Amino acid sequence: MNTDLLHRDRIDIFRRKIFDFYDDNRRSFPWRQTCDRYAVMVSEIMLQQTQAERVAQKYGLWMERFPDMATLASSSLRDVLALWSGLGYNSRGQRLQSCARAVMERFGGEVPADPAELKTLPGIGDYTCRSIPVFADNLDLAAVDTNIRRIIIHEFALPEDTTKRQMQAAAEQLLPPGRSRDWHNALMDYGSLCLTSRTTGIRPQTRQSKFQGSKRWYRGRLLRELVASEQLLLEEIGERYGDCPWGFREIVDGLVRDGLVDEVESANGKGRVLRIRE
Repeated sequence: MNTDLLHRDRIDIFRRKIFDFYDDNRRSFPWRQTCDRYAVMVSEIMLQQTQAERVAQKYGLWMERFPDMATLASSSLRDVLALWSGLGYNSRGQRLQSCARAVMERFGGEVPADPAELKTLPGIGDYTCRSIPVFADNLDLAAVDTNIRRIIIHEFALPEDTTKRQMQAAAEQLLPPGRSRDWHNALMDYGSLCLTSRTTGIRPQTRQSKFQGSKRWYRGRLLRELVASEQLLLEEIGERYGDCPWGFREIVDGLVRDGLVDEVESANGKGRVLRIRE
């Protein structure tokens, strides 16, 4: 696909179609009511691999507990994970706090608007480094997530193996100048309410595995126990998670490797323990 495949007349028709749908069906979420880059960054990382309706239940609580970058950066990881619980992929909460600390150290507490600078922060990838300045600053940038990819493929009859670079070029052609924030919100609503994966048959490039009984399920379960406890003996964890098909050791090692927990000798000499990293 070359960048001239999307003809100007089709682009104009498509833009009108999406904005007309948005006028009649736009959804209301608290993060759409702010242009604060920190608040937008929080919502964008929460929305990674989590449905908007579930994020809406947590977002307000998060902003009350961690209203700004400095508060989040100075809080304990235990507090962060306790509030993150229920959103899934707990390492995102940890990376969000690491991101806050990096912003405090490197950018004076101000979330940068430059995608290249944003991409150097923990947990910020190709999509999020663009989506933050799109929603916070209305910058003329095109951000492509799984919903937007599916819409472009379906509406313009593109092959599903269209490369990321080609898809980015197509998204940039479609972007209406000066309306980036509304445009991306409109696309999100169109993809979520109308042009879903089920209705189009277009599957995401990566698919989540079954959660119940998965490695993520065991990780989340153990983390919740650790958040609620001062520490847990490894021997007790081994007994409690003996049914884990991967073995509890693999789960523990992954949590340690990801910087979520520490494995240390207990103060009373009764063996090694796990605790949330301080």
